[in-house]
Amino acid sequence: MNVTDKLTSRIPKIGDRGDRSDVVAVVKLHGVISPQPSPLARNTINIATMESALTRAFGHDRLRAVALLVNSPGGAPTQSGLVAERIRQLADAKNVPVLAFAEDVAASGGYWLACAADEIYAHRTSVVGSIGVISGGFGFPGLLERFGIERRLHTAGENKARLDPFSPEKPEDVEWLRTLHSQLHEQFCEWVRERRGDRLADGEELFNGDVWLGSRAAELGLVDGLGNLREVIGRRYPDAEIVFAEPKKPLLARLGIGAPAAALLDAVEQRARWARFGV
Repeated sequence: MNVTDKLTSRIPKIGDRGDRSDVVAVVKLHGVISPQPSPLARNTINIATMESALTRAFGHDRLRAVALLVNSPGGAPTQSGLVAERIRQLADAKNVPVLAFAEDVAASGGYWLACAADEIYAHRTSVVGSIGVISGGFGFPGLLERFGIERRLHTAGENKARLDPFSPEKPEDVEWLRTLHSQLHEQFCEWVRERRGDRLADGEELFNGDVWLGSRAAELGLVDGLGNLREVIGRRYPDAEIVFAEPKKPLLARLGIGAPAAALLDAVEQRARWARFGV
């Protein structure tokens, strides 16, 4: 065999490469759940940013399973529901199992996303749960008066200006917000019960907005066991290739250009959400 033949023999033939292997596709669900992406679209979860990654993950020909790496303190309930529903649509269409792996935090909307999986695993130190609803803001009713600023607010509809931060808080507006929270909370609870079924432990403490470490979450049935992606997937699908499906980056992210002021505000908001869970 001459030198040319030796070199040629080392080149993989079409069909001999790893694309014949079974595949476990991994999608990262990292960051705050928000309908508004950050200027560089980093660490933001919503249906628009995740669609390409999810479609790519479920599009492999030799797909054995899809794994979700969840690291999120939550955020917008509608976006949580849209992404979770899209995962279930694709999983049912492809008839493949979905496994979720909680990393630092899978709380609130992050746990909503994890429940889109057929099985959930967590690290023993993961923070899991927060099945509840929260909203917050600031009130400045005395600020305008202090600086001699006149507030001019014109509406058509008596409830159009509910919870305006520059107007005194009204008891009826607070009661309206509590009703809205209760309705959202019940939808969250129904989703968890639907997805987790009889794996959940008895007791309403599961739905009081509290969080637990991974080991306790396993005892409560919020997760199916302790373990990380490489460990569980390696045991379940030893011959499969792990492939990461990344979302497409927008133009500003590809160019490394962003709006500094907007990025700063976004970072502050995201930091506040993570800080609630001690991370």
